[in-house]
Amino acid sequence: MNRWVITLIIMAIVAAVLVVLYFLGKRAQKKQDEQEAAMEQAAQTVSLLVIDKKKMRLKDAGFPQVVMDNANLLAKRAKVPVVKAKVGPRMMVMMCDPKIFDDIPLKKEIKVSASGIYINRIISVRGGKVQETQQKKGFFKRIFSR
Repeated sequence: MNRWVITLIIMAIVAAVLVVLYFLGKRAQKKQDEQEAAMEQAAQTVSLLVIDKKKMRLKDAGFPQVVMDNANLLAKRAKVPVVKAKVGPRMMVMMCDPKIFDDIPLKKEIKVSASGIYINRIISVRGGKVQETQQKKGFFKRIFSR
């Protein structure tokens, strides 16, 4: 009898945690969708010459102090994709969307859609096409494709 009571209590706690995580995830997804819509609305087409690209921490990337002040502790410690580029006569450090980071060519002039210092997407590459990177196959896809 004791084991069943303990098992039911544990299952109830796990179910409650899963329900709470579901609703928090739903709220976070809604907030992210709103932020992406706002960034798309504020996006501008910019032509830039890519000098260097790396994944590094915000404090090591050389972003302005305003960016560092607005970032939370987790964002300051996480590695983000950073692109150093020449925009017009000025050198800038820009943050990039992780989905397109691998597609950005080095030492080439590209047109991007940028919102502030954040690169949303690549529009075109001068002297060529945007190379699509091949998606990595997962462990099980590699096993079952043989």
